[in-house]
Amino acid sequence: MQKSVSILGATGSVGQSTLDLVLRAPERFEVLALTANRDVTGLAKAARATRAKLAVIADPLLHGELTEALTGTTTEIASGPDAITEAATRGADWTMAAIVGCAGLPSTMAALKCGRTVAFANKESLVSAGPLMIRAAHDSAAVLLPVDSEHNAIFQCLAGDTAKSVRKIILTASGGPFRTSSLAEMASATPETAVKHPNWSMGAKISIDSATMMNKGLELIEAHYLFAIESARLGVVFHPQSVVHSMVEYIDGSVLAQMGSPDMRIPIASTLAWPDRMATGAEPLDLAAIGRLDFEEPDLERFPALTLARDALEAGGARPAVLNAANEIAVAAFLARRVGFLTIADVVKAVLERYDPANPATIEDVLAIDAEARRVAETVMRGLTA
Repeated sequence: MQKSVSILGATGSVGQSTLDLVLRAPERFEVLALTANRDVTGLAKAARATRAKLAVIADPLLHGELTEALTGTTTEIASGPDAITEAATRGADWTMAAIVGCAGLPSTMAALKCGRTVAFANKESLVSAGPLMIRAAHDSAAVLLPVDSEHNAIFQCLAGDTAKSVRKIILTASGGPFRTSSLAEMASATPETAVKHPNWSMGAKISIDSATMMNKGLELIEAHYLFAIESARLGVVFHPQSVVHSMVEYIDGSVLAQMGSPDMRIPIASTLAWPDRMATGAEPLDLAAIGRLDFEEPDLERFPALTLARDALEAGGARPAVLNAANEIAVAAFLARRVGFLTIADVVKAVLERYDPANPATIEDVLAIDAEARRVAETVMRGLTA
C-alpha cells in the first residue's frame, strides 16, 4: 500500500531532501500536499514531479503566479497562512513539518491533532511550545518522529527504551566554522564566512545557529521535551567529523552511538520508512577512510549561546520561547549586516533579562510571547547600534 505524505516547507533544504527520497520510490508514496513560503518556481516544480494533490504558497500575493506555473495540472492551488494550516489536516499518513521558525507552529499543531505520524524538523516550534505539542501528540495518539540528525540518532539508539534506563544523552556538534577560531576572529566574522558549515549543507539561519552553537542549545531543549530527560542528563561534545550523530549512555555503562554520512536524507528516511528502512542514495560510511573520530568539550566562553539555552531550559515556562524569538531576530540582523556575529548572543541575553512573561497555556499565548520577544529584541538592537 502507498503511504500518503505531505511536506510542509517543501522548498527548503529538508523539504528538498524529503522530495528526493519520495521521488526515488514513487510507487511507495502518494503526495497529498506541498507548501512553500514564497518560492513559486520550486513549489511548482515539486508539485509537477510528485503529482501533488495540493500546492500552497504562504504569500497570497503569489497565488496567481502559482496558478500560472501549474497550468495544465490537476493540482489544487491555495495560498495564505490559513491554507498552509489546512493543508496539514488533509489526512496524510506521514507529514514532514519543516517550516522554519515559529511560523511553522500552527501547521505542525494541526498535523499533530490529526493523530497520524509527524516527522519533525522544526525545532523552533518544539522549543517555544514543547509542553503544548507533546500534550497534543499524546491526546491524539500521534507519532512524533525527530528528523534533526542528532535527535533522530537518539531515537534510533533508544530503540524504545525508557528514560529511566538512561544515564546520559550526549548530543554531538561539529563546532561549525568557528570551532577553533579565537574571539577576535569570531568578532570579525561576516555572513559569508559564518554560513560555511564544514560538513552540512543547510539554510542560512540554521547555518548561523550552528556557528554560534545556538543550534545545539535549541537541541538540548528539544531533547528534553522529546525524550523526557532533564538538563542534568543532557550533554554536548564537539565532534568535527560529524560521523557520530549522538550517543546514549545507559545506566549499565553501555554507550550506543548512531553513525552515518552527513546527509540529511538518512535521518529523514528513517522517519519516512519507519518502522522499516529505505535506500537513500547517501554515500556509504567509510570508517577506514575517515581514519579517526575526535571529541572535545565546547568552550562556553566562545559559545555563550549554549549556556543561555541551558539556563532557559532549566528555568522552563516561557523562557525557551523568548530565547528562540530573540535569537531569530538577532540572526536575521546579522545576516542583514546590522549587528556583528558576537552580538547575536548579547542580544539574546539582553532580551531574556528584560522580558519574563507568564507561562503560556495556549498556542496563542506562545505566539504572543514570540511577537513581544521579537519587539524587545529590535529595541535592544537599536540601543546597541545607536
